[in-house]
Amino acid sequence: MKFRELLKFVILLQFDIINVLLNLQSSFIWKEIAFVQSSSYHTFLGGHAYPKLSIEVNAISPTGSVIRLSNRSFSSNDGDVVEATVPFMGESITDGTLANFLKKPGDRVEADEPIAQIETDKVTIDVVSPVAGVITKLLANEGDTVEPGIKVAAISKSGEGAPIASSSEKAVSQTPPPSKEAPKTETTPIKEAKKESSPPPPKSKGLPPPPKPTEPQLPPKDRERRVPMTRLRKRVATRLKDSQNTFALLTTFNEVDMTNLMGLRSEYKDAFFEKHGVKLGLMSGFVKAAISALQYQPVVNAVIDGDDIIYRDYVDISIAVGTPKGLVVPVLRNAERMNFAEIEKEINTLAKKATAGSISIDEMAGGTFTISNGGVYGSLLSTPIINPPQSAILGMHSIVSRPMVVGGNVVPRPMMYIALTYDHRLIDGREAVFFLRRIKDVVEDPRRLLLDV
Repeated sequence: MKFRELLKFVILLQFDIINVLLNLQSSFIWKEIAFVQSSSYHTFLGGHAYPKLSIEVNAISPTGSVIRLSNRSFSSNDGDVVEATVPFMGESITDGTLANFLKKPGDRVEADEPIAQIETDKVTIDVVSPVAGVITKLLANEGDTVEPGIKVAAISKSGEGAPIASSSEKAVSQTPPPSKEAPKTETTPIKEAKKESSPPPPKSKGLPPPPKPTEPQLPPKDRERRVPMTRLRKRVATRLKDSQNTFALLTTFNEVDMTNLMGLRSEYKDAFFEKHGVKLGLMSGFVKAAISALQYQPVVNAVIDGDDIIYRDYVDISIAVGTPKGLVVPVLRNAERMNFAEIEKEINTLAKKATAGSISIDEMAGGTFTISNGGVYGSLLSTPIINPPQSAILGMHSIVSRPMVVGGNVVPRPMMYIALTYDHRLIDGREAVFFLRRIKDVVEDPRRLLLDV
């Protein structure tokens, strides 16, 4: 009977190691597997106590840094209790904040059902249950800083509830450890007693207070409340400040007569929706206009890298989307290959994911040029800030009916101010003005896109 249990444990351990290796992303190189012995014990093989083991898988990222991709614990029981761990969150993300638990002990969960949310400086990531069962215990607290592989919850596959899990833990804690570990448990209180009787504690009272934060702390006032910044807000603040400190920012403006584009939309919106199943908006027209302008002025689509300039022969358009948690910028990949319907569908899909907080890091990575539409909030004019490491950003604004001179007559026209903020280190004023002129020409006469003129 002992041999069968041992053989089963070894086989399960091998399968878990294989699964971890198979789940490594292709861009990572496997480095090492390490077994870590825990300080806790479990009953195994006819009542004998053995230390718990965990497996840590380390890999080398494309940048050369070593990243812990998995931390998997193994138990010698019948596999009833499984622990949910924080997943790999992306190459550039090393930790996150445990924002909230979606489930509590005693709740029933299905496989791949979210049980907690991790807030990073880019996206919110779900921690899902690896199996169907009942949550017996939460292993972390809300607000904790967690890394990939950290355990956040224990799930019992049998579904018999938390009491059984807690009683088994009590039995494990009461199980005497092996004789090898006995001296360690005896020496621990002796060391603590020495520390208590030694003179260092009085000295610690005289230590200087911790350094004050660099930002001034305002005194509390009535009817005010202080809340910590979210990781996403901190990240946005850092990137925007870095943009101001790095780039030679300059903004140029123009105005666009929206009559023809709005007339095109009004005339074909029903037929467009009937065929493609998505509404025809104005954003697709500006995306197509921006693609045309980037192809006419490729330096706006380029970026400075050290002493070199990188020119891109593709166009990945970043669309700034405001969400309740902060600003996110999903990317339209290879937008130059898309038609109006594909652009509208992709924007609609990414916007829904961003608002729901389910957008992934891959869907926001990269991007060669950004479009920000402040007009949806009523902005009349603004100077957008470049999204690093891009070199320019287009700002759209609200449409306002204004008196314009057309053919010698003053007539009301739906007008929009557009702004281009660019890195003057790379882009001269001439290219920036020509870029906005091209957008103005295409939006005011969409037939140019059909004729490529």
